[in-house]
Amino acid sequence: MTSPFRFTSPEPFDRTTGTTAAVHAQVTRDFGIEGALPFVALSPAPDLMAGAWALMRESLLSGHASRTEKELVTYGVSLANRCPFCVGAHTLLLYAGGDPELAGALARGERPADPGHAQLLAWGQDMRKSAPFPADEAPEFVGSALAFHFINRIVSALIDEESVSGGADPDELLDSEAGRALVRAVRGRPEPGLSLPLLGTEGPWPAWAADTPVGAAFGALRSAAHAGAGLLEERDAAFVRESVAAWDGFSPLPLSGEGLPDRAERPGARLALLAARAPYRITDEDVKAWWVEPYTDHCLVHLVAFGAMLAVERVAEEFTGAARA
Repeated sequence: MTSPFRFTSPEPFDRTTGTTAAVHAQVTRDFGIEGALPFVALSPAPDLMAGAWALMRESLLSGHASRTEKELVTYGVSLANRCPFCVGAHTLLLYAGGDPELAGALARGERPADPGHAQLLAWGQDMRKSAPFPADEAPEFVGSALAFHFINRIVSALIDEESVSGGADPDELLDSEAGRALVRAVRGRPEPGLSLPLLGTEGPWPAWAADTPVGAAFGALRSAAHAGAGLLEERDAAFVRESVAAWDGFSPLPLSGEGLPDRAERPGARLALLAARAPYRITDEDVKAWWVEPYTDHCLVHLVAFGAMLAVERVAEEFTGAARA
């Protein structure tokens, strides 16, 4: 069977131990998907895996805001980031949540008929727009959006989306034991904070997260992702940071490759910058140019996560600036 992973060989979820196994168990229980591919892709780096799971769980799955409304935001994020795997996943989750008409319209490329839903989708595509949710729900909506700005990039960089996306009928998928488990999970509301004991790192909480578990999860994921900078020479890490800081947070990297480091001369900087701005453009040649002994799957996942987190922080800056304005 062909692996869905482009460059790495993660341990099968049912053979893992320790933190990795504990995260997989929570994902199965609270997300409703056994061996969810984005978290398997992150599993060579358990601190990243736990941080990404905690951020998604505490913002998208837990809390008080409408799950449907948060799914619309994450659908918009995934559209903006050109992540067909995640677009398809959010469509299925809307079906599972009991919104088949909305999910069907989105699957046909239509905008939501409900104006409020349309606003949420548009905000997910560009968080510089006016926030269409109450201020006290910002930790959930912003956390959900930023979780998928990170997860989209991990998926596009590390998973073969063509081999795992596509065309199954949602009714057939949900009319199975696994589908019924997904429905139960989507329509449930897991207790907040239960992912936090899985976190192995800490970091500063962002102001938008207030005093919520979402802030702890974001801080931990950020700290774990920034550890990937240690895989680069200092000048390359600085170059990537400066390049992402000069970006508007939303436009893709030009296809001409202007500003993209040379593959042969600065392969690590190239990979990290692509992970930030155009992860779907990472090629086998890009990875082979960088991957030398003693690098491992753990290292590649951390380098991709470093670029992805820089992008997440840049998007968060744009949101914060727009909110102040």
